[in-house]
Amino acid sequence: MKKHNFSAGPSILPQSVFEKASEAVLNFENSGLSVLEISHRSKEFLNVIEKARALALQTAGLDDSYEVLFLHGGASTQFLSVPYNLLEKKAVYIDTGTWANKAIKEAQLFGKVEIINSSKSNGYKHIPKDIHVPADADYLHITTNNTIYGTQFHHIPNTEIPLVADMSSDIFSRELDYSKFSLIYAGSQKNLGASGSTMVIVKRDILGRVSRKIPSILDYQNQIKHESMFNTPTTFSVYVNLLVLQWIQEQGGIKAIENRNKHKAKLLYDEIDRNPLVEGYAAKEDRSLMNVSFFLKDASMQEKFDTLWKNANISGLKGHRNLGGYRASIYNAMPIQSIQVLVDVLKEFEKKS
Repeated sequence: MKKHNFSAGPSILPQSVFEKASEAVLNFENSGLSVLEISHRSKEFLNVIEKARALALQTAGLDDSYEVLFLHGGASTQFLSVPYNLLEKKAVYIDTGTWANKAIKEAQLFGKVEIINSSKSNGYKHIPKDIHVPADADYLHITTNNTIYGTQFHHIPNTEIPLVADMSSDIFSRELDYSKFSLIYAGSQKNLGASGSTMVIVKRDILGRVSRKIPSILDYQNQIKHESMFNTPTTFSVYVNLLVLQWIQEQGGIKAIENRNKHKAKLLYDEIDRNPLVEGYAAKEDRSLMNVSFFLKDASMQEKFDTLWKNANISGLKGHRNLGGYRASIYNAMPIQSIQVLVDVLKEFEKKS
């Protein structure tokens, strides 16, 4: 029996994506070759990446003033690629957790960085609300969802300067006005596909403004010129990206995905709030639809709870090492049935305690 996978990433994917991807590993579209061995210059793979790029723009509701890239290195490489390409005088960041902090540290290597607000003082339990964006900055960077602490921007800051977002853990999980963003990046391994590729959506008119020389592989303009083919892309990961994007469309698009995600999150949060033995970590108004972090009120009961959820065939529920406790990652592909299994475990935990 397949486990109920609450891992933060690499994470659950739709069953149909697993099936199609596994078929392609053996024989990609009746080519007689595996998707793992086809040339990235072949017409078969060019068709894959072109479809994926076009479908990403369509899913986001963006026009052709934006470009879609599929790159290596995860979001961590984008932490430095963004300031390399955009930071000339000053960049401003909002610090909402570990990954936002890592992005800040990388940007500081390239120039002046101002943290205009932070939730660090209370353990990153909330999203800052008092946000004043200086007009003289090159860009504002936010992390839309914070996987470790379970917080999420439910109101995107208004700004006249370019808005950059790390959406690695909530990309295409809800309806947003994606045109508010000048650059979006997301590692694939949570909501977009298999680990290995990173999607970047960038508005062309924000590029070419810095005076520094940019290494070729980190230069967005160069990557656009070569259509993500400056070096060999992660062919299998890009193929899985395409399958996931097609699956989103088959579900009814982002609106349908968002409605289901809200229903799943409510089911779990309602039980956490009701159950006297556990408590949620994040401020209620800023709770993530993707990552639910919670603690036992009595740590001495950990062994009993761990036995219950493991016996229920649940995997990946341990909290991040920086926070502890528990974390249920309930990304787009997580079925409602798995949420119900966890809710039932929490109820059984209360009953047996």
